[in-house]
Amino acid sequence: MKNLLHTDGEVYYYGVVWDEDTAQRYFDILLKEIEWKQDVVKLYGKEWVTQRKTAWYGDNGIAYTYGKVNRVALEWTHTLLRLKEATEKITGSSYNSCLLNLYHHGNEGMGWHSDDEPEMKANASIASLSLGAARRFDFRHRITGETISMMLEQGSLLEMKGSTQRYWKHQIPKTAKVLEPRINLTFRTVVPVK
Repeated sequence: MKNLLHTDGEVYYYGVVWDEDTAQRYFDILLKEIEWKQDVVKLYGKEWVTQRKTAWYGDNGIAYTYGKVNRVALEWTHTLLRLKEATEKITGSSYNSCLLNLYHHGNEGMGWHSDDEPEMKANASIASLSLGAARRFDFRHRITGETISMMLEQGSLLEMKGSTQRYWKHQIPKTAKVLEPRINLTFRTVVPVK
């Protein structure tokens, strides 16, 4: 499989790994069974409530700080465990947690960021599974400013690993063209901060 980054990291796009019917079935199940909440993020001393909804699941109540807010993982659902195990088989990596995002339409997105919080295992694989509406996904190199864009389709899988989070930021840009919802699952490995 070809690395989509020519320098400073590894990104692999596996394409569609679940057919349309299977992906839609998982989307419908997760929409109902996940404990979705609007995210509260602290930036520059202010609290912001995001439009998109999120959820954090993982092994034995793993804690994770995002946007200066501490979250404790909910217990895996049967569906999430099935998706985690299938993702592990495809990527050859293991994960102990999953951050889910629910974008109701294209006017909800995620700005430039890296998944480089202290709790994240350094250089470990982060696998991103997309269900629902196809959305554009961008990378931008921190030093050169180079950008790489791709479409994440319904049922597709993207993997980031190595030094990607150190040298590249990524985003889901907002767009008025997308009217349908999307669920994104990012399987991760979190370690306790000492």
